[in-house]
Order: sequence, then C-alpha cells, then structure tokens
Amino acid sequence: MQCDSYPMNGYADKAALLDDARTYWNPDKTDFWVDNGIPMVLGRREGYEFEDIDGNTYIDMHLNGGTFNLGHRNPEVIAALVDALGRVDIGNHHFPTSGRAKLAKMLIDTVPGGTMDKVVFGSAGGEVVDVAIKSARYATGRRKIVSVVKAYHGHTGLSIATGDERFLSMFHCERPDEFTQVPFNDLDAMEDALKGNDVAAVIMETIPATYGFPMPAPGYLAQVKALCERYGALYIADEVQTGLGRTVDFWCFEHHGLTPDIVVTSKGLSGGIYPVSACILNQRASGWLSEDGFAHMGTFGGSELGMQVAMKVIEITRRPGTVVHVKELDEFYSKAFDRLLADHPSLVEVRHDGTIAGLKFAGDGEPAVTFSKMLYDRGVWAIFSTLDKSVLQFKSGLLLDMDQAENVIDRIDDALDDLDRAC
Repeated sequence: MQCDSYPMNGYADKAALLDDARTYWNPDKTDFWVDNGIPMVLGRREGYEFEDIDGNTYIDMHLNGGTFNLGHRNPEVIAALVDALGRVDIGNHHFPTSGRAKLAKMLIDTVPGGTMDKVVFGSAGGEVVDVAIKSARYATGRRKIVSVVKAYHGHTGLSIATGDERFLSMFHCERPDEFTQVPFNDLDAMEDALKGNDVAAVIMETIPATYGFPMPAPGYLAQVKALCERYGALYIADEVQTGLGRTVDFWCFEHHGLTPDIVVTSKGLSGGIYPVSACILNQRASGWLSEDGFAHMGTFGGSELGMQVAMKVIEITRRPGTVVHVKELDEFYSKAFDRLLADHPSLVEVRHDGTIAGLKFAGDGEPAVTFSKMLYDRGVWAIFSTLDKSVLQFKSGLLLDMDQAENVIDRIDDALDDLDRAC
C-alpha cells in the first residue's frame, strides 16, 4: 500500500488503544470483536484492501455497507476534496451554491422517467429518511408509515421507528401506532396495511441489507408501488446500500419495474471521504420546499466540500467502463456462487444481485458469525447480517479487479471446506 502510516495519536500499542476504546468509546462493541477473535484496529487502507495496525492485510468485502464502493481513499475522490479545500469550506446552508445546484440536478437526472423534482441534502442516511417521511406526510396529510419486518433505515428520530425492535426498546422508543410493519414479500399483508387509506408512505430497501439481502419476489416491488398508487400513499425507495451502481443499474429499483416517489441515498455517495446523503423527491413530495424552504434545515447538509466529492462519485460510477466492469463482476459472481452451492453442503442459499450477495449457512445458532471469523483468518473481511446471523453479507466494490474477485472466491471456497467438516 502507498498511503502514509496510520496515526496512532500517542498510543504506544494496540492494548492501550483498546483499553481507552472500552473506557471512553464503546465497551460492548470493543469487547464483542475481541471476544470473537477479531481484535481489529484499522491501519493503512487503499483500494479494496486495508491493514490492521499489526500489519495484517485484508480484502474488504464489507465496505461499510457500500461506503467504499469505489475503494478506500480513491485518488480521484481525494483529488476532488483537496481541490475543494483549496477554495471553499462547508459553506452556509441557507444559501444556494453551484455545487448544491449541480449535484441536485445530477441526482435528479439519474432517476429514469423524468419524474423527480427536488433534492434535500444531509450528512447521513437516517437524516434523509427523516426528510423522506416528513415530505410524504406533508404531501398526503397523513401520518402512518409502513415498513417491512426486519427493516433497517437508520437510527434517527423517525427512521428508527421504521426498523427492528432491537434498536427501539433499549431507548424507550417503542414503535408509535403510526408506524407499522408487514412481512417482506407478502402482498396481502401490504394491502391490508394500506387499504385503510390512512398511510402516508411505504418505505422499502429494494433489497433489505441488514436482514441478509433477501431478494424481492418477481414483480413484488412493482406491485407494492401499484398498491401505493391505489391507496394514495407514496413509495420511498431506500437505496442507501443497494444504489449507486451496485446492481449494474445506477439504482437497484430500475430492474424491478417501478419509479419511486422518493429515493434516499447515502454511504457510497460520500466516496468514503466526506459524509453526504440525499433525499430525491418527485413533484408531489417536494411541495413543501416551495411553501417553506426553512421547514427542514441541517448545518452540514449540502456542505460545499461534500458536493464536490459526490459529483465525482457519480461521474466515476456512471462511466461506461465502470458499468461494463460491474456487469462482468455480476456474471463472474453468479457462476462462482453456483459452483460453491453445488460443492458445499454448509452453504444452503445465495441471494445475489450485481456486486452484493447474502450467503446463508446451514446449522443452528449464528453460523455467519463463525464464517465471518473464518474469512477474517484468511485475510477477507465480510460481516454477518445483524438481523439474521445465519447470513453473511458479501459486498464487492464496483472497481474490484477480476484477480482480486477470484482470490476472494478461492478463500471463501477454502473456508467452506472447513465449515463443511464442522457441520
């Protein structure tokens, strides 16, 4: 790797750093990883590899949920930020800027059909999910929000109410009556939730990432959108983990035959360099911006630095060469996963689309946690699904070269040999 040494900020060694992490940062999370044999402290990183501070190298198949779609410290993205730092700062969120205007137009142009109208910027995914919910409530005059069981849309005030009970009860944020959930892929349950004509919006991850990437049944998402139209609700597509070219199309919903009313994006839009999120609204959802543009504000939303970074991210992602390469990765992984399924009884299902996949393992307990450690020992970092620990999340970068992709599959194959024997 070519980047500078990782800053230790005065710590003599890893042990001292971990002690302070327990004391001043997050004791449970620190001990979880240490107790599971993954005492990871990230060091240098570049492209799709990173080192820990002990000098061990890992291929990154987690990518912070797609934050590093274009790799760690992508040189073009860094150059865009450095150039911006020479001329601007975060700016004043009250005023228009060339970056805000240009990026908003670029994002609107990424959504097929010409139906999108305005963009609201934020700095995290949960923040723009909140914007999406508020926009839907404004547009419909209704309060009720429908999400799916085991959904994950963030940890902010409104977004957390759409998610799993695990993230609610500890903070006494029990789901209000105006938030309801239905099982994924269950159209009858969705219609039952909608037919009272009191729903402002349905919010859906196109493929629910934190639940292990279960694939929508053929036609399911388009039928949910049709139900929304029938009963006067808006459809919010959460593309934070599935958008930005990860499934070949720029947005994952494109090959599911629908156009949402609202699209939210974050993570990869940052290039892993500067936090940026966006809520893309159609005309119906964006009306409040013409009535009272001060109704939602965020100091860091639309930072002039972030705008330059995100424009470069979109430009790289939409290059013909990038799209062709993602198609090649998609085809390679499809064949590789078919072979792994045929060869390994411990692997019982692969849910795959483009550069993302959920690998489901046989056995009780938390087999994906076990397999994550097995890959860690082989120099690959991929994380289990938080809401279904029988499934490993596999997230490949858009620009990962074929040699690295083959290397990862070889290491997965080797780890599966051991898992087969353990089963």
